[in-house]
Amino acid sequence: MIMAVHLVCYLEFADFTRQSLDGFGCVGKDIVSLERPDMIEGHTARASWFKSVGCAGLIAQLLLPLGQTPQIVAGQQESAPQKDVRSAADVITAVPSKHRAAVQKQLAAAGENAAQLRQAIQKVAPEQIESLVFLLVNMPERDVKTLTSDYLLNNIAYAARARQANSWSRALPEELFFEHVLPYASANERRDDWRKDFFERFQPLVKDCQTASEAVGVLNVQVFKTLNVRYHATKRPKPDQSPYESVAAGYASCTGLSILLIDACRAVGIPARMVGTPLWTNKSGNHTWVEVWDGQWHFVGACEPGRLNRTWFLGRAKAADESQMVHRIYATRFRRSDTWFPLVWDRSIRYVAADDVTRFYTKRRQVTFENDGAPLQMTVRRQGCIVAASIVNDKTNVVLAGDSEYELEVVAVDGGEPRVRVFKLAGDKGQTIRLR
Repeated sequence: MIMAVHLVCYLEFADFTRQSLDGFGCVGKDIVSLERPDMIEGHTARASWFKSVGCAGLIAQLLLPLGQTPQIVAGQQESAPQKDVRSAADVITAVPSKHRAAVQKQLAAAGENAAQLRQAIQKVAPEQIESLVFLLVNMPERDVKTLTSDYLLNNIAYAARARQANSWSRALPEELFFEHVLPYASANERRDDWRKDFFERFQPLVKDCQTASEAVGVLNVQVFKTLNVRYHATKRPKPDQSPYESVAAGYASCTGLSILLIDACRAVGIPARMVGTPLWTNKSGNHTWVEVWDGQWHFVGACEPGRLNRTWFLGRAKAADESQMVHRIYATRFRRSDTWFPLVWDRSIRYVAADDVTRFYTKRRQVTFENDGAPLQMTVRRQGCIVAASIVNDKTNVVLAGDSEYELEVVAVDGGEPRVRVFKLAGDKGQTIRLR
């Protein structure tokens, strides 16, 4: 597999008074992994192409499961057997109607790999079709052209298994599960098939944890101890290592460590995302860290054991400058977005979708939600994305970004019609909001 290895001067302690971000380049290099050949990115098996079969025969071949060959009838053109293979139109009908156009667009972009994606649609369990469609619709072109049916279905099956394994994941809103548990990658790293391996390794370590926060504390120690990976600014081969590349090297950058912790969290049903800045305002370099979900987003340094929201870089994060792209703080997402996560090791990549979360660090404000009646389910959204969700008995405290507008949805735990309203949080102080 040919991958681009981008050599970049490590930014943690770089002197940006002499060099701008435009000074970074990239060099191509072959990557050969001998560590986990079964876990490396799924490659599309190239099936033999028909000769003189016309459009119908070509579609039939694309829909064949890998390794199956068409039956030949004497005196006729080659054609696929009809018993086990549906037509392209039949396959797409399995996709919910609201997503069919987007899926068909991705199938067209997949080229020869379209057969693999159609096979995934054919084989996915009915209760997991929405998960597959979410991935298909939002995955970048590189993945549409390369990921196999088995890779996608294995990822979906073990994500579903993790969702049922723990109390924190069973209670997740579906959109958080789709956006921050189900995805198989965080940025541009190699697409390793880590999901089953990580579930089997790390689920036993957190099975007795009562909360997602407690589980993250365990993982942030045990993952790196178990896999024998630690931080090093120069011994790591490259900044954007995949999980098994970091395992093979034994070292990783802050980005490589973050990818490892994110994947471990997702493997046990904890929503997690990559967060970072291209350049601190004090020009000391870039940095990448992790946010995990437990009722709201909490930040933590990968391979830096300690309490959530208590890190060495908080002071620098508070000084971020949202007026300049290079000094903002971004959080990755899988759903397509007009905002992308700036990758300082390859600034040409713009397919890593992101949200600007700068104000969640520069204008952190506590909001108290009060309830004087029966328990209520509260959900808070900013710019359409969930930023807080919990059951409120009497009151709960949430840290939100000041100088921002929010949508608050409240519904009785035992059912009923949800009530929605909008509130504005000032930039200089907290607020108390009554839910009734």
